[in-house]
Amino acid sequence: MTKTNVYKGKTFKFGDDISTDHIAPGRLFHLRTNLPELAKHVLEDADPNFSKEVQKGDFVVAGNNFGLGSSREHAPTIIKMAGVSAVLAKSFARIFYRNAINVGLPVLICDTDKIDKNDLLEVDLSSGVIKNLTKNTELKFAPLPDAMIKILNDGGLVQHIEKHKGFNLE
Repeated sequence: MTKTNVYKGKTFKFGDDISTDHIAPGRLFHLRTNLPELAKHVLEDADPNFSKEVQKGDFVVAGNNFGLGSSREHAPTIIKMAGVSAVLAKSFARIFYRNAINVGLPVLICDTDKIDKNDLLEVDLSSGVIKNLTKNTELKFAPLPDAMIKILNDGGLVQHIEKHKGFNLE
């Protein structure tokens, strides 16, 4: 995450109900202690080419109920490890949303209908603006609270607590 809270990258588009099994395939459960290896398979059940094509700074864009399923933190962790700067979706499963913030992965609730695969986006977490540079359009989302941005900038909740010797909202 950049200190300016602005990201730029291309999009990978997914539909509704992308589960944690789509993100971290259950058949690869044995890799949960080897997250770098598991990250090589991130989202492969939803898009077999995703892990080969994703680049640092890119975005995952989805429909409703992204991250439904199990409560394991592996799913948002390996998305972040793959280089994804943020996940944009119409809605998130609550536990996935919380786990994503905990591991330092921005998750943004917004209307994703006008974003297509391979669009180039610029996302500003503080202002709540998504610029689609491919289509020359803008979308809005609720800007993230300062406390949440602070946690994300620190790399996640554990890193935030370690850095500040506790939870620091100032």
